[in-house]
Amino acid sequence: MRRESFVAKGWPVPACCGTVATGQFGPGDGMAVESRVGIRMTFEVSGKPVLAMVMGSAVLAGCVSSAAVVPTPRAQLAPVRGSTESVTVPIGAPVHAATPAPQIPADPGFRRPPPGLDDRLFQIWKAFPGKTGIAVQRIDGEWLLTQRGNELFPQQSVSKLWVTLTVLDAVDNGQLSMDQKVRIGPEDLTLFHQPLADRVRAAGSVTMTVRELIETAITQSDNTANDSLLRTVGGPDAVRAFIRKKDLGAIRFGPGERLLQAGAAGLKWQQSYSIARNFQTARAALPEATRKAAMDAYRADPPDGASPAAIAGALGRLARGTLLSPESTQFLLGVMTRTKSGPQRLKAGLPAGWTFLHKTGTGQDYKGMTIGYNDIGIATAPDGTRYAIVVLMGEASSPVPARMATMQSVSRAVAEFHGR
Repeated sequence: MRRESFVAKGWPVPACCGTVATGQFGPGDGMAVESRVGIRMTFEVSGKPVLAMVMGSAVLAGCVSSAAVVPTPRAQLAPVRGSTESVTVPIGAPVHAATPAPQIPADPGFRRPPPGLDDRLFQIWKAFPGKTGIAVQRIDGEWLLTQRGNELFPQQSVSKLWVTLTVLDAVDNGQLSMDQKVRIGPEDLTLFHQPLADRVRAAGSVTMTVRELIETAITQSDNTANDSLLRTVGGPDAVRAFIRKKDLGAIRFGPGERLLQAGAAGLKWQQSYSIARNFQTARAALPEATRKAAMDAYRADPPDGASPAAIAGALGRLARGTLLSPESTQFLLGVMTRTKSGPQRLKAGLPAGWTFLHKTGTGQDYKGMTIGYNDIGIATAPDGTRYAIVVLMGEASSPVPARMATMQSVSRAVAEFHGR
């Protein structure tokens, strides 16, 4: 068993402060200036001594709040002239600035994870049978905790997030429009969960906007809606190019829903598999050796594999607004709050007052084992602190309620240790 944790380095803190001293003297005059630090400077122009007072000014930028402190004006004092015609300007009593506001202690959870959270996650991970990866990252902080965080796990429908990100990036760059219409016919239908299929078969075809397809693909995890977006944005290569361009790390994208599921089952895709339960019937008719070889290959090297750490990092960048425009960022985060799948996974472990936006993924079953049972998302505490939480179950043979309970234990631990 392996335990992993990562704490990032601190960021530089800017400091700026300057002092400027100015004075004027003309030809035939002289000047002597003593600085605040005790350095006396004498200027002689023609040998005629003249005493001049030079006032200093201090400029502080970015080191104080925007509320400036304005001292009370001093009483006007008349200059005193000496016998040598020199001028002495009296200095009034010093004016003290207002007492500075007390410093607010730094958030202890910003630079390091709460003590005990790493151990709790390890115990949760250790107790669950099967291959599981966990990642928890404080989005507005500097730490990441993982268990098997750098290994690749099948994403299944989690990968719909990368399709939508690619589409929204194309919108941001003027290549697509949110109101662009996309036709979906029988030839575009996929398999498994696709609520759109009934509408297409009833009407012969449907037309939806890109905006509507994103809503359907994310909130309902509709495979046909997702593949329609994928086709519109340029196919799998466009998504892979987006992942590379944004340097998202260990995140793969497969060949699309139909080819991915057919390959994992040991089948070659036929469009007739999109009708009713034709896919399941064809899969059941395969020789056991064919089915086992295909599933073993998928488990060993998933073409849609991703690491928990990479997904957590991508969620953090999405939340901070560094992947998309502000408009696209807010749109996608809003859509993810309306996800209907997996209400008893990570979301159910969070206490009242917390919010959670997410995307789930569930793979095929083989011999009582689900290859890919996942949930990823962004949890927000009542005080606004945000965490990326990722649980990927690459191989889950335990009952579904036990899987959900494990996911809930992870999110519950994040909430329990928050603020420590």
